[in-house]
Parts: sequence; C-alpha cells; structure tokens
Amino acid sequence: MSSSIPPWRSTASAPLLSAFPAAAAPAYIPVQARRSLANHSKPTHGIVTSQPTTQSASPETEDRPRVQFPPPVRSYVQRCFAPENQVASVSIPEMQEKLKQVITDAAQNDKLGLIDWDRLPLPQTMIQNERNKILANPSSSNWAYGQPSSPGDARKRKSTDAHQSETGSPPWRKANRNRFEDRVTHPTTEKKPRITVDQSSKSKANLEMRRKRFEGVGGASPSSPARSPTQTAEANQGPVVGRCQTLEKNYFRLTSAPNPDSVRPLPVLQKALDLLKKKWRNEGNYGYICDQFKSLRQDLTVQHIRNEFTVNVYEIHARIALEKGDLGEYNQCQTQLRVLYAQQLGGHPTEFKAYRILYFIYTRNWTAMNDALADVTAEDKKDLAVQHALNVRSALALGNYHRFFQLYLDTPNMGAYLMDMFVDRERLSALATMCRAYKPDVNIRFITEELGFESDEQTARFILDNSSAELLEEKNGAVRLLTGQAGTLFDQAKAAAHRVVDIKGQI
Repeated sequence: MSSSIPPWRSTASAPLLSAFPAAAAPAYIPVQARRSLANHSKPTHGIVTSQPTTQSASPETEDRPRVQFPPPVRSYVQRCFAPENQVASVSIPEMQEKLKQVITDAAQNDKLGLIDWDRLPLPQTMIQNERNKILANPSSSNWAYGQPSSPGDARKRKSTDAHQSETGSPPWRKANRNRFEDRVTHPTTEKKPRITVDQSSKSKANLEMRRKRFEGVGGASPSSPARSPTQTAEANQGPVVGRCQTLEKNYFRLTSAPNPDSVRPLPVLQKALDLLKKKWRNEGNYGYICDQFKSLRQDLTVQHIRNEFTVNVYEIHARIALEKGDLGEYNQCQTQLRVLYAQQLGGHPTEFKAYRILYFIYTRNWTAMNDALADVTAEDKKDLAVQHALNVRSALALGNYHRFFQLYLDTPNMGAYLMDMFVDRERLSALATMCRAYKPDVNIRFITEELGFESDEQTARFILDNSSAELLEEKNGAVRLLTGQAGTLFDQAKAAAHRVVDIKGQI
C-alpha cells in the first residue's frame, strides 16, 4: 500500500476511536471542603465567591490583636468553676453567661488590670444578689409586671411568656420551685394552697403574698411609706450590714431573710470572739461554746465577711470540736476553711491540711484522700505536721504497724485527737497480723510496747473486750496471748472495725 497508515489504523476503526474523548473524565465527583468560620467567603453582587481552604487567613484576622488575660483573671475563672463554689440555685449556663458579661465589660473598658479580681464576687454570687433584690423589692423589677426590659430580652423570653403571664414570677423561680426561705435553709414540707382567683388578679395576689413574707425584714413591707431611704438602700445592697451590739447571741436557723437588727457587725463579732475564748478556758461548757460559735459563723456568712478574722473563727471552732470529739462540727469548719485558704486569707493552712489527711484516714474516704494529697505542695511537705500525716498514711498503706504506733506516740499539734479515733481499729489489724506471725503465743508485754498501750493492764483489757478470757494464759510469771487460737477472733473484729465510717455533717 502506498499509504503510510498502518493496517491496524484502517478507516473502519476511525469511528471507534473518535468515540473516546481526548481527556478522560474523573471517576469521582469533586466536593468543596468545609471552610472554617475565619475563612467565610464574601458575597459580591449577590454571588458568593468561594475560596480554597488552603488559603491563609485574611490580613484582618492576622492583624487582629489577641487578648491576653492577666493571671488574676484566669484565677478568677478557675474559682468560678470550682466545685466548692457552685450554688445549687444557679445553673452552670447562667453562671457562664454572667462570667462572660463581667469579663467582656472589663475588657471593653480597659479595666482588666484595674479590677481586684481576688475580691470581686463570683458570678453565681452576683446572680444570687440580683435575685435577692428582686424578692426584697418586687416593684423595682420588670418581672413584677411580666414585661421584658428590652426587645432583645423579649426574643430570649418568648418561649416563657405564656408561662410567665400565668404565674407572675420569673423562670428561675419556677425552675427552682423553692421559696426564698428554702434557699436560706432546708426546704420545708409544708405546701401552700394554690390561689384560685382569675387570671387578672393572680399577679397582684402573688405580689401581696411576697410583701407579707418580707414584712419582718425591716418592720414594714417594701412598699410601706414608713420605710426609710436607708433601709431601702440596705435591702437593695445584697449582703446584710448588722446593727446588733449584743456580744452573746444564741444560734437560730434562718427561715427568712436576716434582720439587720439581729446581726452583729464585724467590730462586735471581734469582741464576742475574745469573750468566747475566755469562757472556754474558764468554764469549758462545750454545748454553750458550740452554739455561740455557730451564731458567730452565721453572722459572718450573711454579711459576706471573708477575711483573716473569718479564718480565725473557723480554726478556733474546729480545734475545740476536735478536742471534744465532735467530728460533724469539725468537718463543717474544715470544709469552709479549705475555701478560705484558697483565697489566701491567712491562718494556718498546713496545720489543717495535716488534720484533713488524718481525718480521711479515719473515714476511709480514699477519693477525698486523693484530693487532699493533690492539694499538698512541695512547700507544705516541709512542715512537720504534714510530714507526720503523710508518714501515717504511708505506714498504713504498707501494713507497717510498728512504724504507725511510733508515729502515734509522737503526734504534733492536735493530730492525736484524730488518731485516737482510729487507733483501736489499727490495733485490731496489728493483733490479727501478730496472730499469724507469732505462734503459739506471745508475751503481753511485747504487745504493749508494739501497739502503744500505756500499761499491760490496758493491753489485757483491750484483748478481753475483743476476744475471750481463755486466750490469756500465765506462763513463767508472765501473761501471754494464745495467738494460735485468737487469730480467727481478731480477723472478725478487724473486719467489723474497718467498715465505712458515716459521720454526721460529713460532706
């Protein structure tokens, strides 16, 4: 053939080759990757122009300064979310919204470095104060009339408008389902009958009931003309400012808003503490002293007084409670002291950290023990009392009863009062171990020296209280414990002694 076309490229195959395009189509459908909020495309004449995700952020984003919050602000935020500072009546979203508002306002006004964040009330406290103002003076709140304060609030509360119009109370009142008195003390089981008036008079009836409830606060209702401007200002401030000048005052559980005339101010409370310390040294009447200290703590709480004097009151009450073995009252003071120490208000934090470790050894609360150990810093470990408490825990964890009773006989501060509460339990554990290690018998004098007893008579009495008289036998002028026969009895006594301890007032 004269043609240069090869035989396999005949004209008959041309239509078959032309059926294939020059470039094959991809075997997938391209999908644009999701862009982040920082790379949103900008509309141009009504058409959105997409930008590839691989492009860097816009110059505006790069030049925008990043806010660097100072350490006090970060510490303030951490305290807001601390479990011990949470309030049951204030939800986490409410607290977060208030926290965001406080920090945003401070940042916009360039006051992040000017505000004393260590003394600024927490958002949950601010929310409680605002609610107390509404309850104390309902006529000053927009909730009293069922109207939002701004169009933005109207949109936020749209879903609760119908419910609000019927009850005449804000949503947080219904969500909580407790009266103001119930947030001050334990809820009551008394149920008030529902108001069966028509819709138009329900809100007025609720306001009237609220006024009557708070008539005892200042001697008159919030709307009474006899109420002075000073009383009105005090009701709107949140914390109570006491006016009582009596040094001694019995403790009564609050069932309503505190009356300033029955609350002692700080100078009077300081004089009252001096008087109570003298009476405790001279009289030693724990029932009276405990009641007076609880009243003292209550006056500090309702006035929101948190300073070095507050720490001193709780420390003294905790030591007195330890001395008398009142662990319920001691634990209440210990729990509050942990919060006060976190605010660096002074006092003796290392002493009470040691007490706290010994306390959790007694209650066998290992979860709380882990929290207590996490609070111990390298500087705390240099303190003698903290070292002793950590050594006690280590000795028990290792089963080293010899080391434990050496530490028991050399306990600093008032830790011996706490160790006295679980030393008998550990003696039973040690006797169960001795019965397995020393057979067929052991000299009772050896037990006295090993387990920290004061005399052989005390050792014998302890053994008889937890076993039987047949287990003691006199040989060669010495009393010996028949360990081969006593092992089962002491194992049973040990198991009963190591049950979980439940203490009134424990948190």
